[in-house]
Amino acid sequence: MQQEAAQREAEELQRVQWRPRPVRGWGFPRLLWYLVFLQPIITEVHLRRKNVQFLFIRFSAWQYAGTDKLWAGLVTTLCEGIRHHYGALPFSVYSVLGNKPATTPDFCQREWHCRRRVCLALLALLAALCLGVGLLYLSLGGRALGHGSASGSVLKVFGGAATTLSGSGLLMAVYSVGKHLFVSQRKKIERLVSREKFGSQLGFMCEVKKEVELLTDFLCFLEIYQRRRLRVVLEVTGLDTCYPERVVGVLNAINTLLSDSHAPFIFILVVDPSILAACLESAGNMKGTADNGYLFLNRTVTLPFSVPIMGRRTKLQFLHDAVLSRDDLLYREITRKLRPSGGEGGEGAQLLAVQTQAGGEREQGRIDAEAARRIQEALFCLHDERDCLYEYVPDNVVSMRRIVNTVPITVRLLHQQQQADGGGPTPRQAVAWVVLANQWPCRLSWVLQCLEDRQQAGGAPEGRARLWDVFCDNSRELHTMTKALQNVLDLDGDPELFQRFLGADFPFTVAEAQSLLRCTVNLDHSIRRRMGLIRAVSTLKPPTPPKSPARDAPNAINGGNGASGPSAAGRDSGHASEAHHPRERAHGGKPRPVA
Repeated sequence: MQQEAAQREAEELQRVQWRPRPVRGWGFPRLLWYLVFLQPIITEVHLRRKNVQFLFIRFSAWQYAGTDKLWAGLVTTLCEGIRHHYGALPFSVYSVLGNKPATTPDFCQREWHCRRRVCLALLALLAALCLGVGLLYLSLGGRALGHGSASGSVLKVFGGAATTLSGSGLLMAVYSVGKHLFVSQRKKIERLVSREKFGSQLGFMCEVKKEVELLTDFLCFLEIYQRRRLRVVLEVTGLDTCYPERVVGVLNAINTLLSDSHAPFIFILVVDPSILAACLESAGNMKGTADNGYLFLNRTVTLPFSVPIMGRRTKLQFLHDAVLSRDDLLYREITRKLRPSGGEGGEGAQLLAVQTQAGGEREQGRIDAEAARRIQEALFCLHDERDCLYEYVPDNVVSMRRIVNTVPITVRLLHQQQQADGGGPTPRQAVAWVVLANQWPCRLSWVLQCLEDRQQAGGAPEGRARLWDVFCDNSRELHTMTKALQNVLDLDGDPELFQRFLGADFPFTVAEAQSLLRCTVNLDHSIRRRMGLIRAVSTLKPPTPPKSPARDAPNAINGGNGASGPSAAGRDSGHASEAHHPRERAHGGKPRPVA
């Protein structure tokens, strides 16, 4: 946008040879003169101007997430940004003495008209002030010469009245400008918001609308004065981390500010559309209006721009920058040891301490050096274009930094484990395991839970068995739990990439997974516990209810009354088998005779 603005500025200078007027330095007094004595006119020449200047204002919705009216924070940030860019005095003078830009029906090319009423009023006040001061001087001079009389008293009265009226008029203008200078629009809106029950006041939104209209007129004045178009670009970030009602309030405020077709505002929403659509659908005050959040966003956003997938070169560059910008604990530990330290005590005590700790420090230094080498090797695998590992890293800078920050810790823990056990996975396998846990936490947790359940049942698979084979053997059971694990499954990435990852590029075995699991820090173990509980409940079978002997007595009596037929025979056989039920013997009853 800045490059486009510079190019348009150069083209406009070649076309009209008019340089934009500055608003700072020597141009500041000229701006104040124009604000007081001249009125801008919107002409055809102004409408045909192509040069533009962008004013960028950042608004983080997360900073105002705790307030009841997040949209009020948006409006106050907008007002404060413009006030800070152009200065408090020009906006204060325009708020008191400025005039809204006018339009002329004819083809007038004059962009400024003299404000005769302001000039005449100011001349009248100055003339009255001079007259009053002169009359007071004459009355005081006559009294000093000893010629005081009734005429001197009259001059004193008229002089005092003229001075008071003219001076009070000038002081009121200065007071109004000073009031707007110290009480900004942000403070006004915050004062309205802080009032109790401000939402029920009919004039609240009207006051906010007036402040926004005043801001828009001031920007239009500056457009004509600077001889260029102005566009205020408000970058809205962090909106997808707020409550649904707050999100709705910000979108309504944006629609209100953009309701005017001549509003010089451009809003850039840096959000996740899926989260924003879910917030709109779950907001209670949007029922019937935003039942489909995506349709509501399509009616609000006029230029959708989805960040495309990173290319290979761009992703490798981002990974390289993330690796260079890391600040892990190992680097700080090494630099701390390189600093000279002054010890206390005598020379003999220091020598004794050095002798006793020399062996341990040498061993620890060797371990640290080997761990640093392994960390560098693992991080290099991430941004090595000859390796396929970078293809599984997501196109998200936050996820890249999460992986890069996790790799040193995982490799360091793995190195300590290998010092005790010996052997184990390589640094490349360690960084691949970190990527696997970051991209497919649900599927990886399911495989680990299946291995744990099989081990507890006494039928653990061989260490050479592949994790992909374990997942394929239990994938049908995972499919039956999709409803209970819907939120967890949403964390996983592309299933096809998961198959290629474990099936071809990184075929981890059960033994390697058990070794890497002990140094895994980026996998939420609560997912496994949840899966274990769901799996345990799904394997439960309802018990068979026992047959009650009390219901068999009438059937036996009926059989003794001469019941016959297949049904009777079936009942008799059933009663014969139940006659020796152990429960009856436990109660001390004798076997019931069978007819």
